[in-house]
Amino acid sequence: MLRESAARSAQLAEGIDAVAPGLLWLRETRTLVAADAHLAYEDVIGGALPTWSTGDAISVLEKAAIEFGAREFLFLGDVIHGARMSEGAAREVQWGLDRLRSLAAVTLVAGNHEGHTRGADVLGDTVEYAERAGWLMIHGDKPRPSSSRAGVIIGHLHPSIRNNGTSAPAFLAGGGVIVVPALTAYSEGLDVCGDDCFEALQAFGVTSRSQLQVVAATAERVYPLGTVAGLRQELRRPSQPPQHRYRRKFLRPDR
Repeated sequence: MLRESAARSAQLAEGIDAVAPGLLWLRETRTLVAADAHLAYEDVIGGALPTWSTGDAISVLEKAAIEFGAREFLFLGDVIHGARMSEGAAREVQWGLDRLRSLAAVTLVAGNHEGHTRGADVLGDTVEYAERAGWLMIHGDKPRPSSSRAGVIIGHLHPSIRNNGTSAPAFLAGGGVIVVPALTAYSEGLDVCGDDCFEALQAFGVTSRSQLQVVAATAERVYPLGTVAGLRQELRRPSQPPQHRYRRKFLRPDR
């Protein structure tokens, strides 16, 4: 059943699609939305690894922009993993963003990982929120503004589906809220079926798991899986462990 329902994209709301491998596509404004890229992750945590995740993320966005004819890239907070990084890592981030600017406009919403400086030394100008196609675009580390009546699109939660030692990034949509999965491969974030995820979404007006649709994402396809309530029941059923287990790359949880 899942193979039959798999597609390159799936509609989450009118004019808004979930796109593999975890991007949001706003048809009206031709905007590609990426959440929680955490560029320069490897450098910021002080590891000895090359900052390969930065190049990987930029390549994913470039490919999608060409495929969809994007006019804008909108980063939904936590563009970088931290404001303190080496000069080499900063140049790599800036070079990557300049590559995107050669294709389309780039809007950077600041998140909690940009810190009090909002990442100005590396990123330049950022914004605290954006509005596109009648939706409020914020990072998600703070509740929805009480004055806003628009639907809200957030990141921050790194939603994922977990089962039998495996995980996959996932979109959540419903109750006037859309949650975009993290572009970084380093943090699984919150389990969409868990209490922590549901409690976090209550700050944005979500009152029931039955309101929330789940769409899992892989490198090439997205998979609509029904509601969070239904998925929780499915995953509680006894099942045989898979022959081959895969876990997303994971160094440590974000702080």
